[in-house]
Amino acid sequence: MTSSAFYPIGIPGTPWGPTEIAQWRARQTRKRSYADEVQARIEALRAHFDVSEYGRLDYAPESYPLYAVRSRGWSDALPVMLVTGGVHGYETSGAHGALQFLERDAAHYVGRINLLCVPCVSPWGYERIHRWNPDALDPNRNFREHSPAQESAALWQLLAPLRDVARMHIDLHETTDSDESEFRPALAARDGKTCEPGTIPDGFYLCADSARPEPAFQQAVIAAVAKVTHIAPADPDGTIIGSPVVAHGVIEYDCRKLGLCAGITDAPCRTTTEVYPDSPRATPAQCNDAQAAAIRAAIDYALAHG
Repeated sequence: MTSSAFYPIGIPGTPWGPTEIAQWRARQTRKRSYADEVQARIEALRAHFDVSEYGRLDYAPESYPLYAVRSRGWSDALPVMLVTGGVHGYETSGAHGALQFLERDAAHYVGRINLLCVPCVSPWGYERIHRWNPDALDPNRNFREHSPAQESAALWQLLAPLRDVARMHIDLHETTDSDESEFRPALAARDGKTCEPGTIPDGFYLCADSARPEPAFQQAVIAAVAKVTHIAPADPDGTIIGSPVVAHGVIEYDCRKLGLCAGITDAPCRTTTEVYPDSPRATPAQCNDAQAAAIRAAIDYALAHG
């Protein structure tokens, strides 16, 4: 089935050019407020954390400040733990799960770790509930030096000094029904390819980095999240989103080769979470709780196995 059967922009089999990207951008509308729902909560954290603006997205006429939240009393003697969310703006629990962890859980680790958290990497996408940025680029395929995606370039620069010293990096994502109804068809249309129907996993799962999978670390996170929400089973062919399941609730990607956020640093413990917010068995609160539980488990494991 061709991409034209799914998506109204472009000529089937022909990649998009500037005209099609402009048509796509014109279809995107602001559906929620980054300032009210994310930025205000980050500002409230200044009482307990060092909050800094590490960049700014300039998408005229709009401009979005990008925020990093750091432990106070940063010490070279403490292990560095990285938390990122909202790389794909539509993934609500990515941003809100990171914020919930900062608000409710991070105090437990004061004096034990250097924490750096970026709750919302992609504010434009957050407001439009979309995977891409305004240039129809997926930030989570563009984390590399000289990235064409502003969001990816800014985070790359922020984390560059920590690339060799970070002990843990957890990147918070969701897999939603809209992946199948909107984002995969749009991707196929953009690239002039065929869109083949797929499946959406019902439950939480992790994507490990195949360059350093750390199976025990991944299973520690899965075990913690299983107390909060259900773990996605494999499809009948033994895969999740087309990738072989290597352990309960775990698949692997070559993060650096694909330009994924979790591949920015050489942290020995690194993973990407995937929550399924459209499941009849999960609520938005459970999704946020699952993300926060994953962060806690990832930090606890990294502390115990340093």
